[in-house]
Amino acid sequence: MIKRIFDFSISLFTLLVLLPVIFFVALFVRLKLGSPILFTQNRPGLHGKVFKMMKFRSMLDDKDSRGNLLPDDQRLTKFGLLLRSTSLDELPGLFNVLKGDMSLVGPRPLLVQYLPLYNTEQARRHNVRPGITGWAQVNGRNAISWNSKFALDVWYVDNQSFWLDFKILLLTVKKVFVREGISADGHVTIEPFKGSNND
Repeated sequence: MIKRIFDFSISLFTLLVLLPVIFFVALFVRLKLGSPILFTQNRPGLHGKVFKMMKFRSMLDDKDSRGNLLPDDQRLTKFGLLLRSTSLDELPGLFNVLKGDMSLVGPRPLLVQYLPLYNTEQARRHNVRPGITGWAQVNGRNAISWNSKFALDVWYVDNQSFWLDFKILLLTVKKVFVREGISADGHVTIEPFKGSNND
C-alpha cells in the first residue's frame, strides 16, 4: 500500500511538473513521425495480467512492398533514438502508473509472446508490478544478456524495499544523463528473447 501511494503521488507530481515537456515532445513526435503520437502495446503485468502500455512512438511505420514493417534499424530515426536515449519516450508510462498497471520501479514489462518462454524462476518477475525503471535497467539495461536481465529482475522481487526503489530511481536519473545500455551490441533496440537458454 505504501509503495502504491508513493507511485501514485510521485507520478502525478511528475506529470504536472513535466506537462510542458510532455506537450512539446508530443508536438515533435507528431511533426517528425506522424500519427499516432502514442505507441500502445499489450504487455504482461502483475501475475501476467495483460494491460495496454503507453509510450511516445519512436519509429516510423514504413513498410515493404508486401505490407510488412521494415526492420527496426530502418524505421528508427535520429529523433526517435534521441527519445529513447533520454527516456522521454517513457513519459506516457506514468499514466500506466496512475492507473495501477505499473509501478515506478519493477521489472520492465516485456512482450506477451515471451510468457510461455520463461522458465519457472524467470516467471517470478511477474510477482510484482512491472516498472518504468528497474534493477536490471540500472545494471546494464539492454546491453546485458537476457539471462542476466532476468536474474536481476528476480533479485529485485526477492529484495524489494522502499529504500531500494529510491536508490534505483536515483541511479535511473544518472543513467539517463550518461545514456548507457540503450541497445544491445549489433541491434538498434534489443535482441528478441528466444527462450530460457537465450543469452
